[in-house]
Amino acid sequence: MKFTASVALAAALLAGTALSAVAADLPSSKKAPVFVEEALSPWMVRVRALGVIPQESTKDFYVLGTNSPGEKVQVSDSVVPELDITYFFTQNIAAELVLGTTPHNLSLRDNAAVLGPAGAKYAVGRAWLLPPTLTLQYHFTNFGAFKPYVGAGVNYTFFYNEDAKGVVTHLSLKDNVGFALQAGFDYMIDKHWGINVDVKKLWLETSGKATVAGVVPVRTKVNLDPWLVGVGVTYRF
Repeated sequence: MKFTASVALAAALLAGTALSAVAADLPSSKKAPVFVEEALSPWMVRVRALGVIPQESTKDFYVLGTNSPGEKVQVSDSVVPELDITYFFTQNIAAELVLGTTPHNLSLRDNAAVLGPAGAKYAVGRAWLLPPTLTLQYHFTNFGAFKPYVGAGVNYTFFYNEDAKGVVTHLSLKDNVGFALQAGFDYMIDKHWGINVDVKKLWLETSGKATVAGVVPVRTKVNLDPWLVGVGVTYRF
């Protein structure tokens, strides 16, 4: 009887050991933790040093109501700080708003000899431009840290603080809307910080009115059509 009980106990112990071994070999129902990368914010900002390079051409130049062909209004280049704000609707589609203001010196190349010797250059004045530009962009995402983009949009330029100089005693410029094209790239150093290079072309026309020596009215139309070339720092929230 004792022998039978001993055999039964030994069999039970062996069965328990075997079941433990089999259970240890079975896959665990507990899943390994899954780490999900934090999604980036849709907002991005850039701070750039911006060069504004007008490609001006004079369309009309009237003195006392008479057209004077050959007269050329000239606009100086300018370098200023600039801020832009970008919002991503999707991974590829974004909108960018560019904010900055630039000062420019205005002069006249008097090829028609209206004011003096033919070809003489006269200071006309100085004006500030505030040209907020909104573009819709497409961002390419298959080049790793190098992220190029293209865009197109509209610009509305405000002229303010017009200051007449020299023989000009009054100066005013008309605000106007223009068209913009854009190309550039961000090179991302990490998920938030990057370096940006951006080039825009604006098509912009303005009308100007001036008074020479306090009595002679002058009016003109000028295509400014500037290039905007920027280099700066990107931050993606």
